[in-house]
Parts: sequence; C-alpha cells; structure tokens
Amino acid sequence: MARTRGSWTGGTLTARSLLKPQDVARAVFHPAWIPQPLDPSVERLKKFRVIAGAAASLGVFTFIEGGFDFTELLENAMTASVVLLFLTPLTVGAMLWVWRRGGTVRQLRVPLVNSLLLLLLFVGCVAAVLVLVQTVNGSANPAVIIGVGLTMMWMLIFTAYGAVRLSGNFFGTAAVHRCLPPLLAVVTSWLMAVPDLVTGDLHGLSLTLGIIFILGAPVTVTAIALLEMGRLKRRYGIRLKAHPATQAPAPGPVPPMPAGMPPTGAPYLPAQGTPYGRPHTANGQHPYAPHPQPPYNPQHPYGG
Repeated sequence: MARTRGSWTGGTLTARSLLKPQDVARAVFHPAWIPQPLDPSVERLKKFRVIAGAAASLGVFTFIEGGFDFTELLENAMTASVVLLFLTPLTVGAMLWVWRRGGTVRQLRVPLVNSLLLLLLFVGCVAAVLVLVQTVNGSANPAVIIGVGLTMMWMLIFTAYGAVRLSGNFFGTAAVHRCLPPLLAVVTSWLMAVPDLVTGDLHGLSLTLGIIFILGAPVTVTAIALLEMGRLKRRYGIRLKAHPATQAPAPGPVPPMPAGMPPTGAPYLPAQGTPYGRPHTANGQHPYAPHPQPPYNPQHPYGG
C-alpha cells in the first residue's frame, strides 16, 4: 500500500477549500489511505467511543470547577498531545512484538510511517494553535491581533475538526490493524485517569463524584472498545493478537458480470448427459426412440 502522489487527500482539496477549515481537516486528518469502514454498527460504536474519549481528553473538571480558561485548555491539550507522541508508538511497538510470529514489520512499513506522520502533523497543529493564542494575548498591536487572530481562528477550527476525525481512526492506525484504534483509545483514556487516581486529586469534588468523573470516561471507552473488537472478531475474523497479514479478508460484494460475457462455470448437466433431466415414460424407453408396432389385425377397426 505505497503512498502515491496526491493519494493523501484523494485529490479532494482545491483553493476554495481553504475557506472551509473543516473540509481541509476532513481531508488531511482522515486521508484517503485509511481503509473504509467494514460495518455501520462498528462505526456507530466508534462515535460513542469518540464522545467518551472527548470527555476524558478535555476533562469535565474544567467546567465543574468554574472559571473556564481557554489557554489552560490548550496547554492541557498540548500536554496530552506530547503524551500521545510517545504513548502511541510504544503501544504499536508492543503489538508488533506480539505479532512477530505471524509476519514481519516490513509488511507494515508504509501504514506505520503514514500513521506516524499523521501523529506528528496533529501535534504540530496543536503547538501552532497554542503559540498563536499566546501571541494574540501578549500583543498590543492591533494589526498583529487581527492578522494573527484570523489565522488562530482558522487553525483552531482546523485542529478541532482534526481531533474529532483522529479520535475515530486514531492517527490512521486502522490502516495497520483494525483493532489498533480501540486499543489505543483504551490505553489513552486510562493513562489520563491513572494519575488522578494515584495522587487522589479529585479536583475539588467529593469522593463519590470524583471517582465517577475520573473513572466514567475510561470505563465507558473500554466497554465500547471491547464491544467493537468483539464484533470485528465475530463478523470478520479480525483478532487483535494476530498479525494483520494473517487476518481473514473482509467479505465484499460480488462484482457484476460484464454485459455480453458468458458465465465462466460449466452448466449443470444431469448424469445421463441431457439438460432436461431423465425422461419419464411408462416402459422406461426414451420418449423419442422408435417403438415396436403390434402385428396387423384385419378385424380391428383401425387395423391395430
């Protein structure tokens, strides 16, 4: 699956597309080399997983404690992006070690490189948005505020839509293995919850609410991810522990036969070689074979 020129966005972007950052984000962060979904039910599960993952990533504590700080939110997003920059390759590397007996890393080199580039691109976009926001906040020049502010708004919409897209395909790792996106979602959500559990930081909430809000997102993401991987295994034979090269191909529609082309298979012929089946006659003879005539009887009105 080598990447060819123009195949990243599928040739869907034009100069007019730059006016709509959400369209650019859709093409850039869900590129053409990511495989198409196998099942609508799996896609619906992904949407629920994205919602639960967003709750884990953004954090409900910012809204509950009051005093929403946009800059702090971007700094938290930057921290989470840096964590993902190290966590995602480590998780994929662990799975490559699990798959070592079923195939080689060379077979997955192209999708692995593509996924890494997508991860680096997203981290770079988050860093760019944070720099633009800090520049606008620290400048008193109206021209800088307007010019940088417009760029900041475009990048903010572009990155936000990209984050939603990446939550579904998780940096295009579905091109490596269909089960990697739900696995990475589980690992990420728990990694964000574990520090609060270890330190006991409930963000000013009571013990009950703190545990609910800390564990709610990762537990939900885990349950949905397990259901998603279970359906991939039952319906398509795709197992997390199996190397992608050994996975059963997904069933596809039978291509239509070109017009005017005869069927390739031989027609069914019964055992006796006639396409009409065995003839049914009283005496067992073929219906078109010559029959013996009775002797002539002159007293019979018809001579029979």
